[in-house]
Amino acid sequence: MSRLGPLREREYALLFTGRAVSQIGSAMAPVALAFAILDLTGSTTDLGVVLAVRQLAVVVLVLYGGVWADRLPRHLVMVWSNVVSGLSQGIVAVLLLSHHAGIPALAVFAAVNGASSAFFFPASYGIVPQTVPAALLQQANVMLRLARTVTSTGGAALGGVVVAAAGPGWGIAADAISYGIAAVALAGMRVRPLERTEATTVFHDLRVGWRDFWSRPWLWAIVIQFGIVNAAYTGTLLVLGPAVAKRHFHGAVGWAAVLVAIEAGVVVSGLVLLRWKPRRMLRTATFGAFGLALPLIALARPEPLVIVVAAAFASGYLTEIFGVLWDTTYQQEIPQDKLSRLSAYDAIGSWALMPLGFVVAGPLGSAVGIRATFIGGSVFVVVATALVFLSRDVRMLERREQPA
Repeated sequence: MSRLGPLREREYALLFTGRAVSQIGSAMAPVALAFAILDLTGSTTDLGVVLAVRQLAVVVLVLYGGVWADRLPRHLVMVWSNVVSGLSQGIVAVLLLSHHAGIPALAVFAAVNGASSAFFFPASYGIVPQTVPAALLQQANVMLRLARTVTSTGGAALGGVVVAAAGPGWGIAADAISYGIAAVALAGMRVRPLERTEATTVFHDLRVGWRDFWSRPWLWAIVIQFGIVNAAYTGTLLVLGPAVAKRHFHGAVGWAAVLVAIEAGVVVSGLVLLRWKPRRMLRTATFGAFGLALPLIALARPEPLVIVVAAAFASGYLTEIFGVLWDTTYQQEIPQDKLSRLSAYDAIGSWALMPLGFVVAGPLGSAVGIRATFIGGSVFVVVATALVFLSRDVRMLERREQPA
């Protein structure tokens, strides 16, 4: 069977197109936003606050996003999420280009963008099994992840070039346009909502989702792990990383090279995972999660850019192993009609501490030094990941079909 088989399915092809286009712009946006704020105030604390506000909006609303994605046609939830995200980014672009942007305004529209993303994520996660036959599901997931990585690589590189050549406002404007194009593609999908056997309230669905989430030790153990890991990793990397790049690596272009290297590692790993099917999925996945510490260690000194880029590539390669095997485990172990809800509980647990990480990274870097903050972040990543092996389910849960 052709590895491009999923693209022959109309609904999957539209989903693939919409997500890929949007992800190009979304990869440009972090580079543009980071250097917009550094140009405005020069403060890593301000950057951390804006990132924290966006992530807090996601955390607050993602459970409701998961419930509604299980109740409504998921592609329509994604369409309206893209529309709202595009409008918010368009306004930010106008503010930056007209020189009327300030930290409070950027924070408000970051919250709007985060709120819309809280509905998009669980819908996009749960819709994939509705777009392809079961036999093509693994291929479909790998291709979506590869597309996300390729577009993120190109988008991050393009973002660095655009910011360096024209300014951050144009990078944000490109993101706004990409949301609009994605909304048009997704609106063409024809995916019916899953059948519901009984009328229930939103709060009932939330309670059922929590019960199902907590009944799976492998699920909540890794979610707790990533609650800690994501706070340490994203806080230090995304807040302090651009400041290190501005001082040592030629600014936006050097930082884009680091982000591109991460995504390049993901691409190579994804190609390997088209064929490699380890039997004990979560055990292998957790070993891959150690890779998140590598760029933090390289940036602590910092090492020369070529070494930081190599560490970023290795990190992307290893963490994609985690990502693919985590998705595969989810689809094997969780019923389709609960995928969005449980992915929302996964998201809120994994992301809940990220706003704290964003807020404290800048002040901590000023108080104890950037090097110590990066080293501390890497220690949190390694220790939290190692503790997951205490779970028997993580060590022993197996793929149901035998590897080829």
